Amino acid sequence: MPRMFPTIWKNLFSRPATRRYPFKDIREPFPGYRGKIYFDTNKCDLCGDCARVCPAEAIEVDLENRQIKYYPFRCIYCGTCVETCLQQAITEDEHYSPPNAEKIEELYKIEV
Repeated sequence: MPRMFPTIWKNLFSRPATRRYPFKDIREPFPGYRGKIYFDTNKCDLCGDCARVCPAEAIEVDLENRQIKYYPFRCIYCGTCVETCLQQAITEDEHYSPPNAEKIEELYKIEV
């Protein structure tokens, strides 16, 4: 019991680690907000780095058909694909997107 007292004391008087919902203004993102992911088909060279680093396997690169499949419902919006892309073909938007009940996949065709 004596070892638990500092942890209890710290938890009683510290701020919570999460944000309260609803935010003051849901349309205005807070600093560090991670939003919808966009692919720029003009910059992409189909290297596949984004698909390799994605922990949720939300990105698939099809070299034969020269296309990228992106599954927003699998995506955890960690931003590793954005950081890894050397061509800067992947960006994150800072806008709130409403919930969706239908699982969709986005298909991006890469033209040469």
